[in-house]
Formats: sequence, C-alpha cells, structure tokens
Amino acid sequence: MNVIVVGAGPVGLLLAAELKLAGADALVIEKLDGPSGEPRARGIGPLATEALVRRGLGADLAEHDAKGRADKLRDHGSAKGHFASIFKIDPDVLEEPDRRATLIWQPELEKILLDYARSLDVDIRYGTELTQLHQDADGVIANGLRADYLVGCDGGRSTVRKLAGFEFPGTAPLMTARRVAAQVTGELPPPGRLDNGTLLYGEGMVATFDFGDLDRHDGPVTAAEMQASIRRVAGVDVTVTNVGAGLRFTDHARQVTNYRHGRVLLAGDAAHVHSPNGGQGLNLGLMDAVNLGWKLAGGRTELLDTYNAERHPVGAAVLHNTRAQSALLRPGPHTDALRDIVSDLMDIPEVIRYLGRMMSGLGIRHELPYQVDHPLTGTYCPNLHLTHADGTHGRLSDLTSTGGLLHIGPPEIASTGREDLAAALIRPDGVIAWAAAPGDSLEIPTVARSTWE
Repeated sequence: MNVIVVGAGPVGLLLAAELKLAGADALVIEKLDGPSGEPRARGIGPLATEALVRRGLGADLAEHDAKGRADKLRDHGSAKGHFASIFKIDPDVLEEPDRRATLIWQPELEKILLDYARSLDVDIRYGTELTQLHQDADGVIANGLRADYLVGCDGGRSTVRKLAGFEFPGTAPLMTARRVAAQVTGELPPPGRLDNGTLLYGEGMVATFDFGDLDRHDGPVTAAEMQASIRRVAGVDVTVTNVGAGLRFTDHARQVTNYRHGRVLLAGDAAHVHSPNGGQGLNLGLMDAVNLGWKLAGGRTELLDTYNAERHPVGAAVLHNTRAQSALLRPGPHTDALRDIVSDLMDIPEVIRYLGRMMSGLGIRHELPYQVDHPLTGTYCPNLHLTHADGTHGRLSDLTSTGGLLHIGPPEIASTGREDLAAALIRPDGVIAWAAAPGDSLEIPTVARSTWE
C-alpha cells in the first residue's frame, strides 16, 4: 500500500506515521520549504493527547505543557476553559478530570511529530507543491507520482480538496480575529467584550475579534492592519510596533459532504474549517489522522468506509458548537443578555460537565456496525492503570507504541483499574471495539475482531 500525504503540518505528519506503523508506505509532500513556524493552535485536547501518549510521545508533550498553561493564563487571564470566552469550565469538576488537554504551541508540536515521523523513516519532501492530481479505479497520480491513495492534509485552503472536486458547503464568517506579538503604545480600555467586538492583550501581545471587517486579507498581519482593527473594536487610536509572529482567521464554517472521493481522502482543516473558539481544531484533525491511518493501510473498502461514517458527525458537531460561540461573541445588547443567561447556567456543575464533554470530545461514542451492550464500546479508552498477572503495574500506553488491535484482560491482565471493565478489545485509534464487565463472558465475538483486523 502506497499513500501520498499532501501537507506536512501536524495532521499530515501524524497520519504518515500511523500509516507507517500499520505497514503502508507514506510519502509526505509539502509546498513550504520547511515547517511553517506559525503559532496557530495553542494546544490539543485530551483525546489527541492520549493518542500521542499511546505512541510514546507523552514525555515530549509534558515538556511544553507548563509553558503553554502559563501563556494561556497571560493571554486570557484565566486557567479555566471557556465557551465563547466565558471562562468557567473548571477541569476539576469534569467527569474525568484526569483526562487533560496539553497546552503546546503548534510549531513545538509540529517539531515533535516531525522527529517522530522521521524516526519511522517517513519520506518527507518539503518545497514540493501539488499542481496535478488525477485518479482512476486503481490509484492516483499526483505530480507524476503514482500511489494507491492520496490524502489531503493541506489546510483550510486545501489544493487537494479543490483539484479532487469535493463539495464544501457551509456558512459565511461573522468576524475576523487577529493576534500578534507586538508592543502597543496608547491608552487601551480594559480587555474583554466591547461595543464593537472583543479586545485581548497582555505583555507583548494584542488580539481582536473584529465584527466590522470581513474583507479578505492575505499575508502577515501588519501594524497598520492591527491598529485599524483596534480602532474599530475599541474606538481608540494606538500605535502598534515591533510586530512579530501573528495569525489571522475568520469564523466561516464549512465541511465537505464526504471525507472520501474515490481514492482521494481529506483530514483535518482540509475537510472542515471553523472558528478556533475552544481550541478544538487541532484535536479534531489529529483524531481524523489516527482514525484514518490504520483503516487506509488495511486496504479494505468496508473498513475505509467507516472513516467518513465516524468522523463526519464529529466534525459537524464542532462546527455546530463553534457557530454557537460566534453568536455569543457578537456585540450588542441582545447578545449581552444572552451571555448573561449562559454565564449563569455555567455556574451549574452539570452544565459545565456537559460543555466539558462537548468541547473535549470525551463525549464521543462512535456507532459500531454490531451490537455490544457494554457502555464503553465506541468510546475512546483512557490511559488505563493496568495490573499484570505477575503483579506488576503499568499503563495502557506501555502496550500501544507499535499500533495494532490490542486485547487486554485475563490471563495476561489481572485488572484494568476500572470496576466496570474486566477486558477490552481496543482499536489502534484508541476506540473500544468490545468490552466486558466483571462477570460477563470474556470471549470476544468474532464480528468484533474481524471488523477491525
């Protein structure tokens, strides 16, 4: 099995590594001459964190987490999670507080994944732009290279999506957001929601959510552009200097109708774009990658069909909640009233748990093509504390670095560390394909194993 992956961002690199683990040959092509270095995302959720921990990257993530949390506290003024910038999602009151996100800037994550992919001998070719793409019944041809499949992981303006003819419906933006490292000279109002948008700033950083500018902008964020946005949002004239790393995005929300078109597939922002409110985008894309890699390497159509069946509803749910957050960020007295009510509701612990499940992805339960009564089937398995038959202890991640379908339970595993779980069959992407409670039959149904092998 040969696969061309277009895009060497975090999603493309992880997908290529997953393909390699599953026995496929992956070639990654990237139009940039090297890693972009843009500080786009600032973290990954618990599901992506656990996926990378399963591959042995937990220590690398942990090295960056403390700085990421300090940066978030500096920029947002709160260590809590938020819904539409209402910072009341306390991880300590969530249902599974030990399943935490990792706050790591995207360039640092990309370096970890680049080193990891290279350690698996993934062929990565920078400075190679996709210009031609054709497919037939037996494969794809990209820039004269032939492969069995091609996957676009080339971002929200995906060339693969356009060349392959994917439908990409959605909604137009309500705002343009900007964030730059810079110095601001002049009097600013207190940060937060203002009459015409939202203003955030801290030491060496300023950001706006600008509902008065929906024009298309390309290239780096300039000092003049940032000054104009601050004027629209805050009604003050300031001077912006020493502009460094910055980013600009809108909250337009679009999703392809199917993640697969023949032998061309999409993952990450190439398949779905939305506001980054709540920090869900990178987590969503990385989980696309771990869902797809082993299925694509398996080479079975019925297995590959489950990729769109499982991931499309998850992407649609993220578009749904980020649209809601954009609505709650719009300026004006009607939105102010709605925010007051939502803020009051977020003082109720069950509301916080609901939002926590939604934003983290921990509430996802994929529908499986067979019936298993255990409530954990179809959910993502946490990093279990295992007790082996010889009395030694370990974590689930000790057994998952090479991928593959994993069975845990007697006789090798004496305890899973959970009272409701005696044994489980766990897919390479961490989804529980079958589970048994204490007292249940420990015989794995043939259909549960054969579906995923």
